[in-house]
This record gives sequence, structure tokens and C-alpha cells, in this order.
Amino acid sequence: QVQLVESGGGLVQAGGSLRLSCAASGLTFSRYGMGWFRQAPGKEREFVAANSRGGTLKYYADSVKGRYTISRDNTKNMVYLQMNSLNPEDTAVYYCAAGSSGDALRMGGYDYWGQGTQVTVSS
Repeated sequence: QVQLVESGGGLVQAGGSLRLSCAASGLTFSRYGMGWFRQAPGKEREFVAANSRGGTLKYYADSVKGRYTISRDNTKNMVYLQMNSLNPEDTAVYYCAAGSSGDALRMGGYDYWGQGTQVTVSS
């Protein structure tokens, strides 16, 4: 079965950095666009970043543009999210997702989801 397993979350001070990783298995990784979403307490899950199947096209939410970088390694079935200049508003559970529809920006465009990893940014 398809599994997406996130790692790399944790507690960091404002201004710091974290790198999230997502390991995918049970699917032909290179056929799926990969995305990151996040959900803060009391808020809806929101789009953060997405990467096309081949890795050349990248999309970012305005709130993270210039601070976050998404990348993928199709040889390792991995997708990453480098997060810099973190602030308390970035505190959320971050989810990795895989989608075949090509609709990179919406939750409905994704077929599989990980369990999430907590990111907490202290002020």
C-alpha cells in the first residue's frame, strides 16, 4: 500500500530553520506531483508548496514564498521542504501529499497523505 512518512519536524526559535522530509513507498513516485500542506490549531489545512513530477515546476503559497524551498529526489522517492526564517505563524502540523491529477494547489488534487509532522516555532 502507499505510504508517505514525514520527518524532521520539531521545536525551533523564530528566525531558525528546519528541513522536512517525506519518504514515499508503494507508488511509482515519478508519476506523482508532490505537495506540502499545513494545518494550524483551529484552522483549515492549507497549501504550502508543490513540486511537479519531474521537479522542474514549483509552486508556493504567498505566505512562504522566498522562505521555503520544495525539492524532490526521484531516485530516492523523497520530497523535502526546506524552511528558513521561521516565525510563530508557521507553527502547524505539516503534511506531505502525492497527487496524479496535476491540480497542485488544492487538497482535492492529491490522492495520498502522510500522517503529518509537528513544527513549532517559538517567539
